[in-house]
Amino acid sequence: MDRARQQQSLLLLPTCLALAFSLTAVVSSHWCEGTRRVVKPLCRDQPGGQHCIHFKQDNSSDGRIGNDSQAVLYIWELGDDKFIQRGFHVGLWQSCEESLNNEDEKCRSFQSVVPAEEQGVLWLSIGGEVLNIVLILASAILLGSRVSCRSLGFDWLRVDALVAIFMVLAGLLGMVAHMMYTTIFQITVNLGPEDWKPQTWDYGWSYCLAWGSFALCLAVSVTAMSRFTAAHLEVTEQQWAQNGSQPSQHSFLEPKASESVWKTGAAPCLAGHAFRNVSGHLPPGATGKVSIC
Repeated sequence: MDRARQQQSLLLLPTCLALAFSLTAVVSSHWCEGTRRVVKPLCRDQPGGQHCIHFKQDNSSDGRIGNDSQAVLYIWELGDDKFIQRGFHVGLWQSCEESLNNEDEKCRSFQSVVPAEEQGVLWLSIGGEVLNIVLILASAILLGSRVSCRSLGFDWLRVDALVAIFMVLAGLLGMVAHMMYTTIFQITVNLGPEDWKPQTWDYGWSYCLAWGSFALCLAVSVTAMSRFTAAHLEVTEQQWAQNGSQPSQHSFLEPKASESVWKTGAAPCLAGHAFRNVSGHLPPGATGKVSIC
């Protein structure tokens, strides 16, 4: 019994780990990470700054710096020097981008940048992730009750079967949800607004956690199913052994070959049988008695 409890405890550990991975991936915003190429602002508010365009404004005739909109601006940065690379990261719920000073991030809803015709698929992906978490949580509760309770009258084989079914469903739902989100993000990169499109991007650590949870779900499902199969076979063999060791309730006597009644003078008869002389009906030269029921 203690060995079985230890095995269930070892099975509970990856289940809780898969649950933690899924929760962290859903609430975080690092599914995809990359950089955006944006134009530097003019160095009006921060002269001498590194992330702005340096310029020189033509002075007016009286020597003062003119504020006229038609004044000539001499910009020294040309080509790629006018642009800056900003880091960004995106999750299921929001998209965040670095500020110029690298002090804070500017975030907005990821749904606001997804094309309108793809927003339904985004919500399906979010729903799949939520169902994935619910199924893993139910499996963890079942395994926890399996470890903590010592009731012998309960059919714990059904618990192992339910855990196997829930975890494989959670893994499949998570896989479909991850693939849907990947498709939505790639469509948004191509068809999204210009002020959001990234120049380079790759998958982040949240995406890796989500697929790690998928792998753990399948591993727990296979382990629970193998344990259920082995336990079920063991119980079946025990039942067969018990049934085979019990004495048979009905014993049948095998008929034995007996000599012909024509060669014997009399045949043994059970109670209730009557002996009659049938010598008149026998072939010539044969005498004897036969029993007639």
